[in-house]
This record gives sequence, C-alpha cells and structure tokens, in this order.
Amino acid sequence: FWEMRWIIGDHSIFPFFSVSLLSQACMRKTALFDFHRDQGGKMVEFAGWSMPVQYRDSHIHSHMHTRQYCSIFDVSHMLQSKVHGRDRVKFIESMIVGDIAELKDNQGTLTLFTNDKGGINDDLIVTKTDQGYLYVVSNAGCADKDSANMKARLAKFKAEGHDVELEFLEECLIAVQGPSMAKVLQPGLTDDLSKLTFMTSTLATVFGIQGCRVTRCGYTGEDGVEISVPKSGVVALTERLLANSEVKLAGLGARDSLRLEAGLCLYGNDIDETTTPVEATLVWTIGKRRRQAKDFPGAEIIVPQIKAKTTRKRVGLVSMGPPVRQHTPILSPEGKVIGEVTSGCPSPCLKQNIAMGYVDVAYAKNGTPIQVEVRKKAVKAVVTKMPFVPTNYYSGH
Repeated sequence: FWEMRWIIGDHSIFPFFSVSLLSQACMRKTALFDFHRDQGGKMVEFAGWSMPVQYRDSHIHSHMHTRQYCSIFDVSHMLQSKVHGRDRVKFIESMIVGDIAELKDNQGTLTLFTNDKGGINDDLIVTKTDQGYLYVVSNAGCADKDSANMKARLAKFKAEGHDVELEFLEECLIAVQGPSMAKVLQPGLTDDLSKLTFMTSTLATVFGIQGCRVTRCGYTGEDGVEISVPKSGVVALTERLLANSEVKLAGLGARDSLRLEAGLCLYGNDIDETTTPVEATLVWTIGKRRRQAKDFPGAEIIVPQIKAKTTRKRVGLVSMGPPVRQHTPILSPEGKVIGEVTSGCPSPCLKQNIAMGYVDVAYAKNGTPIQVEVRKKAVKAVVTKMPFVPTNYYSGH
C-alpha cells in the first residue's frame, strides 16, 4: 500500500520534476548521461538538465538502500566555482551571510546569497581551501542567476582595485551517500577518511583518478562525500564504486525524499527570494561577526528580525491519510488558513506523511495540532521537530 502511494503518477510524486516536452537535444547533459541510460535511468528535465529521477529499482528501494548502505547521486548539474586572489574572502562575504574568514583551512560551511530585501537568492557551500582559493558549490536551478551576480560583483571589486578572480569549473560532481560510504571509499584513497570530518575537504587521488576534491557533506542526512572529479574520469570512478555490492545508483526522486526526512531545504520550494533566513529558521548560517557588522545584503532587514521575530516561520509537520504536496494549505484547528506546505512526501522510513512549510508564528511550536487541506478535505496534522529522521553526519567520534 505504501509503495503504491509513490507509483501512481510521476507528477504527484515529484511535483518539481517535469518530464519535459523539450527534445533531449535542448537539455544539458552531464558526462554520465549515457551511463545513466545504460543503467536503466529514467531521465527527466530538471533545471534545464536531463537527469535520472530513478533507475530500475523503485524509488522507495533506492531511498532505503541509501539509509542502510550507500548510493551514488550524479549532481554534476550544480554550479562549481573557485574564487582566487588576496581579497577572495572579502569578495564572497560581500554576497553572503556566513563568516568565511573564521573557517579553518579546508573547512566549509552552508551559507546563503541574500538580496537587499532580506530574501534568499540561493543556498551554497563555501570551502576555504589551503590551496589559495575558495571552492563554492551552488544550485543548478540558480546557476545563471548566481554566476551573473558573482560576475557583476567581481567587476565592481576589480574596479575598486581589489585582487580577486573567479573561475567556473567544468568538473563533474558525484555524491556518495550512506553508512557504507567510508568502507567503500577508503580502499581508493591514500588519505585517512576518519580524519575527514563533516564539512571538511581535501584534494585526493580516488581509485587512481587524479585531481579530485573530496568533501564530507551531502543532502541526505547520512554520512557521505561529494567528489568533484574531472569529466574524463567520472565514468571510470562511478563504475569502480559500483563494483562494490553495497553501492547502487540513485536518482532525484530518492534525493528529494531523503533530504526532506533530514529537514533540509530545497531552493525554490522551501526558500526563495521572498523568504528571509529568520523566517526559514536558518539564523545559524549568519555569522556572529556578520550580525554585528551588518555588512551583507539585506542585513538591515534580517538582523532586526533575529530579536523581533517574524510573522511566519518554517516548520515540519506530520500527517496521516493522503500525502501532502507543495502548495497544500495549512489550517488552524478551526479551519482558518495559517500557511502553506512548501515540500511534502510519504516518508519511506517513518511510514507516514512528512512535510515542511510556513505557518503563522503562533502555530509554530512543536506539538501544535493543525490541519492540512488535501483534496478539499481537512486532515489532522501536527507541527513536528526536524529532522524527521536523525542525521548521521560524521564528527570524528
């Protein structure tokens, strides 16, 4: 029965993946495109790219395999860049809320591009490498906007005499996620993975493929890495990893349900240019020094919200009955509209419906009974702490 919830109608399962009418020729392809199709990948359009939504295994099987063993996700559609130059930290901090100066060498952080109205232009990871550059990964759906923003800021900085250069990378990016990751990857590394903790990064040769950057992070809530790998080596590396029986390929469908169980935002659904970091409960991304200096875009709006609070807040919720999808109205117990769902799916791990969305702050406390309107009927739900499924990030212990 639970499996059937996922099978009926692709558009109800993955509302933000469109099986595009564009010809394959109009879509961008990663270097793994042919490999995906050979492996039975069902290709869909996502952010202008042809990407696998799932393979021969069911979506639920892929999801659970990642939780129990290890899966490979092709995330080469994401925008990778390097920021070089003496003023590289000042440059990136002029666009984001994070404190990059305080990071240790080869340490990264999740941060946010913000706009002058206090909204979120994108979420991204910035790593302060020991190689004289910052390594930046941001979302595929915002690639054009982010690159234009960075180029415009670069021109301004250079005109002011600052020493900074911007490089956009052509490398592929694969995410290897799940509790078996370290056991699978360690034989192919000379570096000791036990010393690579969550949100740290290293340059490495991986199973003989030189020029890789391995970062211990991911979008599933599990222990994992993202490996930036030269295009010429990505198929060989993927095949080498799949030679281990504990490793399988997984697509965008499993990636979405895994990140939702982990309480992680999807840009364009859960955060966008109209949501502030405070509303989105992402205050922790704003560095203490940055709050005091108020020297990032939108700071005059965002910083006062930290103390004054906001009228709405991003929350998690759990419900039974029909699955809850994006744009589902959230109701008070009396039936008044108090918010809207931004992401939702049946949780393969919990066997109940999970979602996140924004509600009036009076209803944001965990344990608050609410309702969701599904097919014009009010269904009982409860505001629930996120992550829904405990995360297993590797801290070195």
